[in-house]
Amino acid sequence: MKNFFKNIGPGPLVAAAFIGPGTVTLCTVAGVNFGYALLWAMTLSVLATIILQEMSARLGVITQKGLSETIRSKIKNPTVRILIIALILSAIVIGNAAYEAGNISGGALGVKTLFGTPEFQTFDFNIDVWPIIIGLVAFIVLYIGNYKVIERALVFMVILMSLAFLVTAIITKPNVFDVLNGMFVPQFPEKSILTIIGLIGTTVVPYNIFLHASLAKTKWKSDSDLSYARKDTVIAVVLGGLVSMCIIISASAVSFQDINDASDLALGLQPLFGDFAKYFLAIGLFSAGITSAITAPLAAAYVASGCLGWNSNLKSKQFRLVWIFILSLGVLFSSIGFKSIEIIKFAQVANGLLLPIIAGILIWIMNKSSILGKYKNSTLQNVLGYFILGITLFLGVKTILSVFNVI
Repeated sequence: MKNFFKNIGPGPLVAAAFIGPGTVTLCTVAGVNFGYALLWAMTLSVLATIILQEMSARLGVITQKGLSETIRSKIKNPTVRILIIALILSAIVIGNAAYEAGNISGGALGVKTLFGTPEFQTFDFNIDVWPIIIGLVAFIVLYIGNYKVIERALVFMVILMSLAFLVTAIITKPNVFDVLNGMFVPQFPEKSILTIIGLIGTTVVPYNIFLHASLAKTKWKSDSDLSYARKDTVIAVVLGGLVSMCIIISASAVSFQDINDASDLALGLQPLFGDFAKYFLAIGLFSAGITSAITAPLAAAYVASGCLGWNSNLKSKQFRLVWIFILSLGVLFSSIGFKSIEIIKFAQVANGLLLPIIAGILIWIMNKSSILGKYKNSTLQNVLGYFILGITLFLGVKTILSVFNVI
């Protein structure tokens, strides 16, 4: 058991990264509008995430390189390499900067549900204090520059988040047979297709593929550690999927429709199930926000360092400059309530393009004996990988079309 806990590593960080405020909000909307009917989309999402993240972790452990470093060294055509690196930097670095304000705002929303909203005014702006406090906590955890400190802080927050959402779901006393039916029997209620795609899209995240390889090489140094990496991945992603399902189950308990995010859900559950439901949900939302507020800048720094050939040491100056830039923008925009829809739209388009490209490149790399030797993909892993590639291609096209209001 001691050895098991010792080898809990990047998995919870990956789970922390995909369960952000956006995922919490989407799961809330899915539960309110469709009850348990879309739980199967989360089951599919968990399987897809496990397949891609296992490949990413295996690449990191065996090659002792991040995915962006491998791409930079293995794609020989300079034009293709520059285009892909430019797309990766745009989607991950600019994208995470755009989404960071949402991560911090989501965490702040959880605290506000419990403690209210302290603000002060300066230069005609109402400055919200909570995003600044959350940003400061994230800054301290990242600036310490010790992987074990970051890992332990996020593992603690993920456990707290998991317990908070699990208790909230239990409080609502769901019908177990209906839940199991929703998890394993695909249903397509009217007007649910975009929500289904959204649930998969918020779980299968491109920057997690980069983050996992970089963290795996930091955590494990030998191919004998692969079994630990796989167990860590499966347990953490399944736990993350269960958290999302618990949010959907909790939201299903609310019969009225005037709920747009988890903060509304916390207040909506209060008259039905008492203060405990409100408090646990608010704690879960806070945990989801602060964990994503830490992992998004961290992922951007790893990606930028790998793409540009910088030192990816947590204490290197260039590495720190990237995450400080992302975190600072997030704190600034969330504390003044600024939302640049154009930047977010650009990030969505870039991510929509990046996800199928990176999934395809990852599968291509995972089949190279020159990189992975005997640890390259098996036939089954390739079949599953190409199935997931088809899903990511579908998601990417949908994301781009929805940004331009085509669907």
